[in-house]
Amino acid sequence: MLYHLFSYLDHHYNIAGFGVWTYLTFRTGLAVILSLTISAVYGKRLINALHRLQVSETIRDLGLQGEEAKKGTPTMGGLIMLGAILIPTLLLARLTNVYVLLMIAVTVLTGLIGFVDDYIKVFKKDKAGLSGKFKIMGQIIVGIVVALTLYFNKAVVVTKHYSAKDAVALKMDTSNMNVKMIQGERFFTKNEKSLTTTIPFFKFSEFDYNRITKMIGLDEKWGWVIFTLFVIFLVTAVSNGANITDGIDGLAAGTSAIIGTTLGLFAFVSGNILIAKYLNIMYIPHLGELFVFAGAFMGACIGFLWYNSYPAQVFMGDTGSLMLGGVIAALAIIVRKELLIPILCGVFLIENLSVMIQVSYFKYTKKKTGEGKRVFLMSPIHHHYQKKGFHEAKIVTRFWIIGIILAVVSFITLKLR
Repeated sequence: MLYHLFSYLDHHYNIAGFGVWTYLTFRTGLAVILSLTISAVYGKRLINALHRLQVSETIRDLGLQGEEAKKGTPTMGGLIMLGAILIPTLLLARLTNVYVLLMIAVTVLTGLIGFVDDYIKVFKKDKAGLSGKFKIMGQIIVGIVVALTLYFNKAVVVTKHYSAKDAVALKMDTSNMNVKMIQGERFFTKNEKSLTTTIPFFKFSEFDYNRITKMIGLDEKWGWVIFTLFVIFLVTAVSNGANITDGIDGLAAGTSAIIGTTLGLFAFVSGNILIAKYLNIMYIPHLGELFVFAGAFMGACIGFLWYNSYPAQVFMGDTGSLMLGGVIAALAIIVRKELLIPILCGVFLIENLSVMIQVSYFKYTKKKTGEGKRVFLMSPIHHHYQKKGFHEAKIVTRFWIIGIILAVVSFITLKLR
């Protein structure tokens, strides 16, 4: 809103200083500061309100150190992050940008799924919360919204660049192509609807989902169906991964801040024509605007840590964790780095796998021997380390370090091919 207001005033009245609002980096920095302020200042008020309403989740007795101290801690703190993400985005981002509008929709929808789950747990006194099938159904709807918007919206395109030499060599008809000067060199450009994504670590790093339809004997026109199914899987998997990771103070919020920052940088470089050409990566017009959203997302996660770091004064609940995972999955898909998710979201993946391995092995051994055995002392894996005697704060810090390493590895894939 403020972006459009100040841009209008700068354009029509040429008021000194208002032109700075057109700069992406300025608005992103402001989004970080504003989201941190909202989290820190209004977060405390919300926590007090949650205390008054006795909005606390039942702590299961798992025999872990520090469990007793957590009883009575308010939950649904994800509402703090929702406000800290949405308010700066609405104020500072271009609200005509399809990617920004899509991320606002994803944030609201995934936050709503988590809120309903928390509401049932807290106010209806049902420990199970929202039925699993309804959770999955909500995540499927989010995945469909993301996939269909990216496929059918006319503003979602990839720009292909061809030098004059390449155009001649490929015998291209350049009469209907745009001409753009980039660093003094003339390029022919055209915008294309594409289901192309990025394959990390490979020189020929682009992959088209339409290839899958050919492999299974279908016409290319069904490529969007394959893409939609893949998006649904990613949204569901990453959202549940973040939910499982949110088991000890500060782990999910800190890890999400690292991942969100990395995805924001991906959006910035892929949305800048000069940087995209230098790195020889896909240029996606108008994608850079997501840098503002990513700044608000990072600020919200870090600001939430003010109250969620050990010992936590508030838990995010499913309102926060399901939203974090859904937003991260959608961001990765939009910036066309979804194949990096196993690396970038490695902490979520490890947490998910630890549960799957534990459950599968327990069922297998029980069927074979009549007595279920365990691989870990407890799953998810952060509880395994708690059982081994590691302090909660140390586990979280070390998982953050792993998250930072994975983020750096993910980012250097831009050149490491």
